[in-house]
Amino acid sequence: MVKSEKLLEATLAHLKALVAFDTRNPPRAIDTGGIFDYLRAQLPGFDVTVTDHGAGAVSLHAVRGTPKYLFNVHLDTVPDSPAWTADPHALRVTSDRAIGLGACDIKGAAAALLGAANASDGDMALLFSTDEEANDPRCIAGFLRAFPPLPVGEGSYQAIIIAEPTKGEAVLAHRGIQSVLMRFAGHAGHASGEQKASDSALHQAVRWGDAALDFVDAQSHERFGGLTGLRFNIGRIEGGIKANMIAPSAELRFGMRPLPTMQPDGLLDSFRALAEPAPAHFEETFRGPSLPAGDTARAEERRLRARDLADELGIPVGNAVDFWTEAALFSAAGYTAFVYGPGDIAQAHSADEWVALDQLQQYAETIYRIVDRGNA
Repeated sequence: MVKSEKLLEATLAHLKALVAFDTRNPPRAIDTGGIFDYLRAQLPGFDVTVTDHGAGAVSLHAVRGTPKYLFNVHLDTVPDSPAWTADPHALRVTSDRAIGLGACDIKGAAAALLGAANASDGDMALLFSTDEEANDPRCIAGFLRAFPPLPVGEGSYQAIIIAEPTKGEAVLAHRGIQSVLMRFAGHAGHASGEQKASDSALHQAVRWGDAALDFVDAQSHERFGGLTGLRFNIGRIEGGIKANMIAPSAELRFGMRPLPTMQPDGLLDSFRALAEPAPAHFEETFRGPSLPAGDTARAEERRLRARDLADELGIPVGNAVDFWTEAALFSAAGYTAFVYGPGDIAQAHSADEWVALDQLQQYAETIYRIVDRGNA
C-alpha cells in the first residue's frame, strides 16, 4: 500500500494543475488540447481515446488492462461568481481544505483518480467528460453508443462509478430532473377595463403557478429511499409591456425533480393540464432519469445490485440525495451504477468552493485499493 501522505501529495499536485485550466460551462470553450493534453501526459501505459462531440463537449476514455469497473468524472465547472475572495483558478491549500473552482465539483476526484492511476499498475478504466454542467450530455451519450452494456464476460464494464460530491459515501439513488418551457398568449389592451381570465398572458402564468404549487403539495406523501415528495421550482417568468397594458405574451420556465417511482410523462401531462386556457407552447427542454432508472421493480433490482457492489468494494453506503447526476444515464442504459466521491454538495457551485483534505485522501486511497487489487 502506498503511503497516504504521498498519495494526497500527488492528488493535490494534480488538482492544482486541473483547477488552473478554465473549463467553465458556460461558455464551455473547451477543445481537445489544454486540460486533455495534461491528462494524456499523466496516463502512461493507458490506451487513450479523446473524442470531440462538438460545442465544447470533449471526452477522454483511458483503459489499462481489462478492468471490470469504469470511473467517470466531469471536468467542466460552473462559472465563478463575483463573491470569490481570490483567483478561482489558483488552488489554495490550508491545513484542512483545498480551495479552487471545481475543487469540490469535481476536479478533486479527477485529481485523485490520476494519483491512484500512477501509484498502481492495476487494471483501470477512466472516462473524463466536459458537459455535465449544461444539461447537454453529449459525452455520456457518445460513450453509451460505443460501449453499450453487455452480459458479464462479453467485454463491457460490469459497473460504472460516477464521481460527484457525496462525502465519501456511495449514493445509490437520487431524483430525476426535468426542465420545461411554457408560453402563454393573451390579448394586448388597456388595463382599465374588465378582463376575462384569458386576456392577460401574465395572469394565466400566475394562475398556473398557483395551481402547480398546490399540485406539488399534494405529492408530499410519495416516498422512495428516504426521499419525500416532488421537488419543484418556477425559475423564471417574463412578459408584458407595462403596468397599464394587458400582457399579450408571457414565458415561464420551471424545473422539477421527481422520485424514481414517479412517471415523468405523467407529470408533464398533469402540469400541462393545469393551464387554462391551454398554454400556447409547452416544451420539455431537458430530462434526466432518476437513479436507479426503470419502473419500480427494475429500479429496486438495480439499487440492490449497486448496494452489493459498494459493500464488496468496502465503500460505505449513504442516503439517497436530491441532486441529479449522470449516473442515471448509465443506469437507464442498463449498467449497474452508483455515485461516489469526495466533497460536500453544499460547497459545490459556491464562492471559494472547497474540498476537505481528509475526504480527498480517503477517496484516493479507496480508488488505489480497488485498482491495486486488480479489480478482482
